[in-house]
Amino acid sequence: MNQNYNSGGGSGDDKKNSRVPQPVILLLVFILLAMFFTSLVYNRASSNKTEVPYTEFYRLVTSDQVEKATINRDRIEFTLKDNASYKNDKAQENSKLIQEATGQEVKTTYFTAYIQDSELIPAMKQHNVVISGKLNSDTTALIYNIASMVIPLALLWILFAFLMRRMGGGLGMNPGKSNAKVYVEKSTGVKFKDVAGQDEAKESLVEVVDFLHNPRKYIEIGAKLPKGALLVGPPGTGKTLLAKAVAGEAGVPFFSLAGSDFVEMFVGVGASRVRDLFKEAQKQAPCIIFIDEIDAIGKSRDSRFGGGNDEREQTLNQLLAEMDGFDTSKGLLVLAATNRPEVLDKALLRPGRFDRRIIVDRPDQKGRLATLKVHAKDVPMDETVDLDSLATASAGLVGSDLANIINEAAICAVKHGRKFVSQKDLFEAFELVAVGGREKKNQVMSDQERKIVAYHEVGHALLAALQKNTEPVQKITIVPRTMGALGYTLQTPEEEKFLETKEELQARIATLMGGRAAEMVVFGSMTSGAANDIEQATNIARAMVTRFGMSDKFGMMGLATVESQYLDGRAALNCGENTAAQIDDEVLSFINQGYDEAVRLLTEHRNTLDRIADFLYEKETITGKQFMKIFRQLEGLPQPQEDQEAVSFVESAMAMMEADRASQAGESGDQSSAGQVPESGYQDRVKEFKPQEKESVFPERSDGMSRPEKETPAERSGEVPGAAEESAVERADAERASTGRDASEESRDLAEGDPSEKEKTPAESAEEGKEKA
Repeated sequence: MNQNYNSGGGSGDDKKNSRVPQPVILLLVFILLAMFFTSLVYNRASSNKTEVPYTEFYRLVTSDQVEKATINRDRIEFTLKDNASYKNDKAQENSKLIQEATGQEVKTTYFTAYIQDSELIPAMKQHNVVISGKLNSDTTALIYNIASMVIPLALLWILFAFLMRRMGGGLGMNPGKSNAKVYVEKSTGVKFKDVAGQDEAKESLVEVVDFLHNPRKYIEIGAKLPKGALLVGPPGTGKTLLAKAVAGEAGVPFFSLAGSDFVEMFVGVGASRVRDLFKEAQKQAPCIIFIDEIDAIGKSRDSRFGGGNDEREQTLNQLLAEMDGFDTSKGLLVLAATNRPEVLDKALLRPGRFDRRIIVDRPDQKGRLATLKVHAKDVPMDETVDLDSLATASAGLVGSDLANIINEAAICAVKHGRKFVSQKDLFEAFELVAVGGREKKNQVMSDQERKIVAYHEVGHALLAALQKNTEPVQKITIVPRTMGALGYTLQTPEEEKFLETKEELQARIATLMGGRAAEMVVFGSMTSGAANDIEQATNIARAMVTRFGMSDKFGMMGLATVESQYLDGRAALNCGENTAAQIDDEVLSFINQGYDEAVRLLTEHRNTLDRIADFLYEKETITGKQFMKIFRQLEGLPQPQEDQEAVSFVESAMAMMEADRASQAGESGDQSSAGQVPESGYQDRVKEFKPQEKESVFPERSDGMSRPEKETPAERSGEVPGAAEESAVERADAERASTGRDASEESRDLAEGDPSEKEKTPAESAEEGKEKA
């Protein structure tokens, strides 16, 4: 793609021919420095003269110490002989400095006032003083003074003109030229096929492209080309790419610039550049003008949105006038993009200027899959890659994030010496982009910290498995990452969702509180690891109260407004101080309910929490499939059929990583199995960190609320006894007491699996469940 970026849309050759050669500028700078140094030496030399009294001068003459004397109109200048000196003679030091700088011998000059003395001349003749006279020339001094001021000013002016030219303002005083980048070849290299995941936005722009291709059929029926289209959406969704695709499909010149390009250091430059931009665009019509981040100059003139800036208002007024004034029949279209439509001036958004507002939102699952295919078309991938599962797991990501995932996966494949991208490369890139940072494999945590982090993460996962309406767990790890997380629990949605119920939000809060609840249940103390969980839970609870109308106290009252919905801006409260305090109380109530629910569930399933935390502590990373397998066996739930269980994007990638680690361990002589739990149980190692158990640490709930009868993710996978009076922990303790098996033996069985359990048919499993009930 040949691109010619011109300043102001003019000819690039004219600017090139008018540019001052670089050697000339360097020569001028050198001359300026030389004159400055010469002037400095001259001033220093001027200060190398010492005034003496006339009587002292006469004494020096009569003592035969004066070598030469020059008589001027008003004073006498003289030098001393080599062996003579004058007391307190500081001028001698200056002479030495000048002599070192110039390399020439310099004598100190003295002067005294000229007095009519008839005895002076005979005395100087008697002592062989060389006498001379000097006539003052006022013209020479005047020329020198003028030259010493004019020449430096001229050089500074030339240097200033050069800098202004480099800034795009012409030879000094024309900074109002537009800095728009013009694609002269009438092709941006981007087509609609290069933009995926934004079908609705492309459909809105197809009509514009057809108008630019076939304007006659629209003009005959009286239709006019929309003067402008405003692309609105979050960052990274492809607004600029869509604008380039419009120009590429239409085959017309494309003027591209940012809103900040109109603003300069001089007042009035913005308005001048707007005029110049539209003037150049009309010369090359039909064409497209694209202004990215138009909110930089299009902010509302209302003071609430930062109005009152005269320079920006002048630029906005000129833009409004130009959009009203140009003729749409020539095919001039203005496209603009912004993330903050709420701050734009109403006059800019009215029909007649920006006739269409096109929403470029985050893509759905289908759009993400199409986007991944577009970015992966030039990347060789092996047969293990499943872009469909990656599109499902990457809910909430935008086009730029997906492009970054593909690129990072390609880099990862090259790093490992492969010529094809695999599923595990995509998962590593997904973690890098979506989760944040790489694994810090060399960071060493103490045993106590690793145990706390293991219980923290298992607390999240266990709450997700025990509650209804939660996203399934895909991965649990206690390996620190470069973004600061000491571990994380990855949950991805099973399907695309656009609405969330109150129960789902409450379950999310309880899941977020699971980490802190696990710390308190096991260790009886709090850590700073729950900071991010608390922040997320607070945001959810505050949105439930102020925006979603889910509070019993305030009902369906809107108490907050999101300031920048496409930039994830904060919600500004629309209430007084007393109401704000009541809102805080209601938010705290939602959070406390979630925390109490988390504590209750983890206390009831304490054995499951300990056993899975033991497994995670030893392996550092486990998959969601491993987690659910151990969870089902500990809770007495039947395992699902392998052919009926869908394999997620994370599961497939983790399985490949596990196979690679197993093969590497086999080559090095390590015969241990990939999923084996160590002999020693975890309970013994935790004892030293557990405080003395107190029954009153977690009192019973006083509100009388009990866990609702609802189906959990674990219950959805098989039949569960619903009338059992004892908890899963009590059943497990009773079975161990009857069989005499300890916790370490049972952990091995859970990791390796029970052969007899695997051979059971679904009918036998269902019958066994009925017998237990």
